[in-house]
Amino acid sequence: MPWKHWSTERMGVALAVLAAFGFSFKAIFVKLAYAAAPVEAITLLTLRMSFSLPIVLGVGLWIGRDAPPLARRDWGMLVALGLLGYYGSSILDFVGLQYISAALERLILFVYPTLTVLIGVLFMGKRLERRQVAALVLSYAGIGLAFAHDLKIAGDTHAVWLGAAFVFGSALTYALYSAGTELAVRRLGAIRFAALAIIVSTVATQLHFVVSQPLSALAQPLPVYLYGAGMAIFSTVLPVFWQSVAIRRIGAARAVLIGTLGPVLTIVFGWVLLDEAISLQQMAGAALVLGGVLMVTRRSAAVRLPGAAGVGRPSTG
Repeated sequence: MPWKHWSTERMGVALAVLAAFGFSFKAIFVKLAYAAAPVEAITLLTLRMSFSLPIVLGVGLWIGRDAPPLARRDWGMLVALGLLGYYGSSILDFVGLQYISAALERLILFVYPTLTVLIGVLFMGKRLERRQVAALVLSYAGIGLAFAHDLKIAGDTHAVWLGAAFVFGSALTYALYSAGTELAVRRLGAIRFAALAIIVSTVATQLHFVVSQPLSALAQPLPVYLYGAGMAIFSTVLPVFWQSVAIRRIGAARAVLIGTLGPVLTIVFGWVLLDEAISLQQMAGAALVLGGVLMVTRRSAAVRLPGAAGVGRPSTG
């Protein structure tokens, strides 16, 4: 198998790309579920997390069987990140998707790499490399072009701005989650942290559902269950693990920058599966985003990344 001979950096980049592919399809699953039945955002999120839970529990128990017990500090970190990540960020995102297209959602959501990098600079003592600055400028120039396209074709601008506000809130909470993830991965290990964080998020989601919805809301048509299960496996469990390992290998800043591939994939999926409009302006923006991704994935001769044996400071440090 050729990937067994890949370097730490190359494997990290590949896993980050796979994670972007999985995460990019989440909005498609959500929009398909909304089209299949009038399901509430918290109900759909509960199905997603509940379908994820058995897999995550199994992985967590297996990984943690020989691991040292968690300290109080570890539990506090897990609870905070679990509430920020796949609960707080996700519910804001699911609500936003009731108002805007999948492509527009993904473009707004991907403000979070910039926010993550800025959080690292402002609060974690990191610095920006020139390559990362250039990649940010290129990527977000492309996102801006595609965003302008979606605003032009929007029929209800109030709904667009309302949905955009929810999704921007999702981007901010996910940026905070991403900024804390690198430390958590260093302390707990990539897979163990991912499993425990999803468990925390699942519990928070289910509590939210219980206090806000009747249990009868879980009775949904079969397509909604299928989309929820697809979301759980292909857009939650697998990409979360891939992303966590990628962060361990190449650092949070580079992993989330590579994730800017996601908007391009969502634009294509939205066009093919949801009949969302696509234009040359939008594709030009997508090309710029791809250029930024290619730039950030190229090895800089002046930068040496940490090896697989441990997680040192990433290239922004």
